[in-house]
Amino acid sequence: MANPTLAIVGRPNVGKSTLFNRIAGERISIVEDIPGVTRDRIYAHGDWLGREFSIIDTGGIEMSDEPFMDQIKHQAEIAIEEADVIMLVVSGREGITDADEYVSRILYKSDKPVVLVVNKVDNPEMRNDIYEFYALGLGDPMPVSGSHGIGLGDALDKVCEHLKMVPEAEEDDTIRFSLIGRPNVGKSSLINAILGEDRVIVSDVAGTTRDAIDTSFVSPEGQKFEMIDTAGMRKKGKVYESTEKYSAMRALRAIDRSDVVLVVLNAEEGIREYDKRIAGFAHEAGKAIIILVNKWDTLEKDNHTMKEFEEDIRTEFKYLDYAPIAYVSAKTKQRLHTLPEMIERVSQNQTLRIPSAVLNDVIMDAVAINPTPTDKGKRLKIFYATQVAIKPPTFVIFVNEEELMHFSYARFLENQIRKAFEFEGTPIRVIARRRK
Repeated sequence: MANPTLAIVGRPNVGKSTLFNRIAGERISIVEDIPGVTRDRIYAHGDWLGREFSIIDTGGIEMSDEPFMDQIKHQAEIAIEEADVIMLVVSGREGITDADEYVSRILYKSDKPVVLVVNKVDNPEMRNDIYEFYALGLGDPMPVSGSHGIGLGDALDKVCEHLKMVPEAEEDDTIRFSLIGRPNVGKSSLINAILGEDRVIVSDVAGTTRDAIDTSFVSPEGQKFEMIDTAGMRKKGKVYESTEKYSAMRALRAIDRSDVVLVVLNAEEGIREYDKRIAGFAHEAGKAIIILVNKWDTLEKDNHTMKEFEEDIRTEFKYLDYAPIAYVSAKTKQRLHTLPEMIERVSQNQTLRIPSAVLNDVIMDAVAINPTPTDKGKRLKIFYATQVAIKPPTFVIFVNEEELMHFSYARFLENQIRKAFEFEGTPIRVIARRRK
């Protein structure tokens, strides 16, 4: 199950993005300096006193050329559709505006819990100005200052009271996977072909799928799977159909809910920038990844076709060198029968735990092959290593000075760990820590 979701709504210039960045904290910054890995700033994770949730800044989903009130209406609709709790942000400096009243009415009718936050209350004297906001009919206004971080804790307490009503995720042995990719790479056809039935409307026009439906099935060997359908990213008659940021946000939400992500490419069209971007999201989220090249039946092939395509993929997706590639066809069902076993294998690799003694033997052997680097006369010393997490497998290496662990040497150690253990399909993290 997914984390519950908080959406931040309000007219422009009330400080939504400042609050969003405050709640997301440091987590929103890009973890790895890899070309092509960028995090869309409209979607992030937060936690407050141990309760984790996802956050959406609806202001980041632009509706250009739209009248002002329509933009606010669409942002409210997105919040109502996507979120478990909505934070409506108004400005204590300007008081109630027509736009505030308009969005309040939409949210009031939605049956979703709304926390009313009065931002820009930067000093105690301004606290008396919040009472007029009771007129919006959304309960107690919470005074905050996004720029100074004041009052945000109380507002998040209120958010978490509502989140308690959202059931916690249950642990089970179901493997959850999603297919992500640009419109018209054939995600819906692949879903139908994998399931062997017509679950969703399939057509050759980009963006025709109407509803996202998660589907459960069991492999012949008894493994339970749940397919998280990201194809249904476009809702009928909604103006935000065309916004790439909205579909990127939906892809991010699907990635968050998945154990394994299948990045679907179109063999006819090759690799596009958007493919790299959403594959980057999955890599950064630490998910197991399989690259699926769909419509493979449509290519004129010779002995070199597959090799050349693989070289292209490895060049364009340098950071996904661990991801296996499957060349499939939704139309002819070519190689689709191999997918459940492949998904299960990379999912197991994501949860692999390596005993510390075995891990340290591999690290010491690596240092013997390629001695640790020196910097300004100081040599990196490695004391010991241990695995601290799974999903993705994460290794902490205790050293004398973290700064001496250059990126290239950390990469070398990662490659040695990969050679020794079965980590196909999953990113792994190697972190240097100074020994206390």
